[in-house]
This record gives sequence, structure tokens and C-alpha cells, in this order.
Amino acid sequence: MESPRIIAGVARIVRDVGIAEELAQDALVAALEQWPREGVPDNPGAWLTATARHRAVDLIRRRENYARKLAEIGRDLSAVAPPEEPADPDDIDDDLLRLVFTACHPVLSAEARTALTLRLLGGLTTAEIARAFLVPEPTVAQRIVRAKRTLATRNVDFEVPYGSDREARLGSVLDVIYLIFNEGYAATAGDDWLRPSLCEDALRLARVLSALMPKEPEVHALTALLEFQTSRAAARTGPSGEPVLLKDQNRSRWNRMLIIRGIAALDRAHAAGAPGPYALQAAIAACHATAHTYEDTDWPRIATLYGLLAARAPSPVVELNRAVAVSMAEGPRPALEIVDALAAEPALRDYHLLPSVRGDLLLRLGRTAEARAEFERAATLTRNARERDLLLRRAAQTG
Repeated sequence: MESPRIIAGVARIVRDVGIAEELAQDALVAALEQWPREGVPDNPGAWLTATARHRAVDLIRRRENYARKLAEIGRDLSAVAPPEEPADPDDIDDDLLRLVFTACHPVLSAEARTALTLRLLGGLTTAEIARAFLVPEPTVAQRIVRAKRTLATRNVDFEVPYGSDREARLGSVLDVIYLIFNEGYAATAGDDWLRPSLCEDALRLARVLSALMPKEPEVHALTALLEFQTSRAAARTGPSGEPVLLKDQNRSRWNRMLIIRGIAALDRAHAAGAPGPYALQAAIAACHATAHTYEDTDWPRIATLYGLLAARAPSPVVELNRAVAVSMAEGPRPALEIVDALAAEPALRDYHLLPSVRGDLLLRLGRTAEARAEFERAATLTRNARERDLLLRRAAQTG
């Protein structure tokens, strides 16, 4: 999380996220040059942040047309700790929030907002973002470049908005935080199934947002959802990092404190207003979190909640999840009809979970040969090594 912290701290000075990202990279290069020779400082994160800030100040000083900003920076210099006296990293949490709201400014398209925030806050590569969006990598690269240029040319303020402006940007901010969490909860690529730091970052941002906006029900609902999901993180992988499916998880490893926090956050969401999409997803997560065993899960209620969610915020992925719930509540046959209806969805054409779910339903119907083919197809689509191993193992186990 050091990179987003540095970018956020510098962006408050230069008012340009593209330049802030470049200065953050410069600071990292300086560290690679100096630390082997002079030793690693006591607080590396603060050293990097302070170094990037000083370079930002130098940059602004060199630019005559930024004279007015130079005066503002001059006033801020007293608050900038020198490298040998590191600042408290926690004091720039507000900067991270400013970075989220800036990246989610209305001058950007919804796709650009999400891509830029995932890049700056989540530290994801262009390829990882492309996979999360289910779109080509060059498309994401273009969105990020154009987004930075638009923010710079439109002189977008680096701030947390207030009043109606804040409400207008809130939905996009929540979506971005959830996408960051999901990338950490089930990595789209790489050798690790989980990326805990991304989950922690997203949960922390959600909690900060809850404190900032206590009257917004969906903020509390998203926080509740992330608390519930995070509570199961320790049980989602085995000793070698392999994925462990929900029905096979050791529930004694679930974090009860996070479940309690999730219930409290969901109560605050309900008290603050009518349930929205995140409140419905949090309610689904609560059903899983409060079930003592997999068999005790209230699948009919989960299927009903997914039906409400599909009506409120329809998407092919929601419909696929609804099919899973229906399969548990009513059996695999009606669920297979839902899944087959999704086969022509362009957004799911390369989505590995579609054949994975279909394979599971076919297996339960005794159509083993077809199930094996679906698991094998899902394995070819995923870019996560752990998930690929799991799918190939399931294919082999079909006999």
C-alpha cells in the first residue's frame, strides 16, 4: 500500500495524479540507489513519501507557470517531514480518500474511474485490470492514459467533495472499493489465490468512508459486506495456498470478530435507509457468515435475495450467482436453465466461472463427461495458477 500512499501524498501537492505517479516511481528508484549504500531507514514508507514530496516541490519550483501553486507549497513545507525525520504514515489517510474521490470524478467515464483507481489505489497492473473488467488490455491502457490527461486538462481539484457533489460520486467510489477487494479475494491472475493486502486496503477504505459519511446506508452496507467476506479469508486456502471451496472450509477458522463487526455495520445500513444493492449483497454474506455448517445455510433466503438483487442491479454475474443459490435451494436442473440462458452473454464469453458453475451442475445431474469438459474449459480460461489447478483436479475427479 506504500505506492498509493505516496501517490496520494504527492498528488495533494502537484494536483496531478499522473505526475504524482511519476514522482512516486522516482522516489522508489532513489531508494534502490541509496538504501544498499546507506542502509534502509527506520521508516521506509515515510522516507519514500518525504522524498517524493520534496521532488514535487522541486518540480513546481522549476515551473514558472506554477508560481501560484509554489506559494501554496511554500506554506505546506513546514508540514513536510525531511527524510531523516519520517512523518507518521497514518496522517495521510485523508489523502488516500482524496485520491479515490479524484479518480472517481464525473468528468471521467465510469470505466475510466474504476481503471484509474485500481491502478493508483490498488496497484494493479493493466493486465490485471483488463481481466477484472473482462475487456482487452489495450482498452484499459487507453482508459488510464486518457483519464490522467482529462483530470489534468480539466484542472480537477484534489479533494473530498461535499454535499451533492459527494453523493454524485459515491456510487462510483463504492464500486471501485469493491472491485479492489474482489481482486484481493480471488486474484484474476498470478500464482496466489488471495492477495490479502488488497482486501485489507479495501476494507480500511470502506471503514474510513463509513466514518466520513455515517448517514449513507450503502457505505455501511459495503463495509458490512467486506467485513463478512474478510472473516472467511483464513479458511479460503489450504496449507499450500490452494483454494478451499465454501462447503469444505473449516468454519472454526472464520474470524468471529469481523462477523460481529459486519452485523453491526449491516444494522447501521438498515437504520440509515432502504436496502440498496450492497445491502442485499451484505445480507447474502450474512446468511453464509451466520450458518454453523454448510448444510445449515438458508439457501432459499439467499436465492430470494439474489432475485431482489438481479431486479435492482441486473448483471450477468449476479444472474450466475443466483443460479448457484437456486441450485442449492431447488436443485441443479432449474439452475442449469439459468446458466444456459447466459451462454450467449458477450461479457461472460471468456469468464471462467460460467463453465465452472455449469460443470458443477452437470456433475450433480450425473452428466460426468459433459461436466469434465466444462471444468477443463474453465481451466483454460482462468489466469490464476491456483484456480487452474483446482479446476483440473475437479475435471480429473469426475472419472
